[in-house]
Amino acid sequence: MTVLTIGRLGAVAISVTTFGFLFLRDNWRADNLFLVPDLVLCAVLAVAAALPARAAAPALLGAYAFTAGVLATSVSSFAVDGRVGYASLAGLVAATFMTLVLLRGRGARA
Repeated sequence: MTVLTIGRLGAVAISVTTFGFLFLRDNWRADNLFLVPDLVLCAVLAVAAALPARAAAPALLGAYAFTAGVLATSVSSFAVDGRVGYASLAGLVAATFMTLVLLRGRGARA
């Protein structure tokens, strides 16, 4: 399995999981500060995963970096409240890892 294929699968997994958590955790409310960033995160990851290979690699890199930023903010928000957001933390670790993997793959081709 190629790095791009793994990146696509990971993007779909994070996108679907994040979208599912909006319903499971009853976060589909207008007062949810993370509703719009989460929806954008889901869309950006899904679109990047569906692009042709030439465009998918840089798009996935940007999508994972954006995802890591959104989820890092979410993890920090939980921490300020004295809680641990395990789902956000797992997504953050996955997005950061995939960002690094895609960056390393780009450097190997240069």
